[in-house]
Amino acid sequence: MFQILVIDDDSTIQIFLKRLLEKQGYDVITASDGEEGIAKAIATHPALIICDWIMPVLNGLEVCNYIKTDPNLSTSFFILLTSLDSVADRVKGLDAGADDFITKPIEQNELKARVRAGLRLHQLSRDLQIQKQLLETELAQAAEYVRSLLPLPTTEPFKINSCFIPSRQLGGDCFDYYWLDDDYLAVYLLDTAGHGLKAALPSISVLNLLRSRALKSLNYYQPSDVLRGLNETFQMNYQNDKYFTIWYGVYHRVTQRLVYASAGHPPAVLVSGKKNTDIQLLRTPGMPVGMFPEAKYVDACCQIEKFSNLYIFSDGAYEITKADGTLWSLDGLIQILVSLQNTLDCPLEQVLNYLIALNSKEAFDDDLSILQIQFD
Repeated sequence: MFQILVIDDDSTIQIFLKRLLEKQGYDVITASDGEEGIAKAIATHPALIICDWIMPVLNGLEVCNYIKTDPNLSTSFFILLTSLDSVADRVKGLDAGADDFITKPIEQNELKARVRAGLRLHQLSRDLQIQKQLLETELAQAAEYVRSLLPLPTTEPFKINSCFIPSRQLGGDCFDYYWLDDDYLAVYLLDTAGHGLKAALPSISVLNLLRSRALKSLNYYQPSDVLRGLNETFQMNYQNDKYFTIWYGVYHRVTQRLVYASAGHPPAVLVSGKKNTDIQLLRTPGMPVGMFPEAKYVDACCQIEKFSNLYIFSDGAYEITKADGTLWSLDGLIQILVSLQNTLDCPLEQVLNYLIALNSKEAFDDDLSILQIQFD
């Protein structure tokens, strides 16, 4: 049985509406002013509210605005009862969140029809809300599954830390690092275009493929060859039109030499030096994997000095909407990484705290992934 709340300071109107609606089979509760009405709405969560516009203390617009801004009450269908019928007044009511209007004097058949229509819309809103909650739950479970596949932090022979903060919709970020043999470390981070499971599944496929070295023809010590093989395997025509960017590197700990290649991915940032900080942006030309079958990829290399930090990240680490509505930048992220080069605490934890404080929303718009390798 649907519950309806009637808020009106005129007891005659209260009694009239209560009897009329109860005859239609509804459970009706009443309130004599706006404050009492809000209190009863919070306590009962009615499916529909009929509220008089002109009332002392809190008027109908104020009650409506409160109801519609409360997430627990926002699906209640709100009908304003009014003797005001100008276009300007109705605009005010709609701006406050009113779903419908009934003009005094009340015509019974019109009231019944508007209540029936309002309850249908309320039920649709509730159904959509339930489906949204189920979808968010499933995406959260999928994000936890992706997290369970990611590698754990390491401390030997050097420290590798990472973070993965999925967006509410779940993006396509994924990363891994592992030893190809006793001396060569492979590390990569990829970001599939789009959101949801359609973006996450290709990322997981790449992780499993590289971790198992299932493509036997590839030279996993040569980053450009790995990107070429992935591009041949994951053409977007056969992957639901999904492509991905990736940064892939191989570090030789004996010679302290890093060979890397990238495919449309943000540059890795190498911050070296304890006194005179030196910054290198590590990126090579190359189209995102899956876009064009004939795409070419090239290698580059650099020497890693002691006390250097290598950061590999997705664009979600710097494409962040700030409180003033502007978008943060890669340069801003680099400045933060440089400023933390000589701190004693974990730089990655400080970076995350800064990014969370910078973000103007409850959740990030895109997956945020960062890898940090400390060559101490």
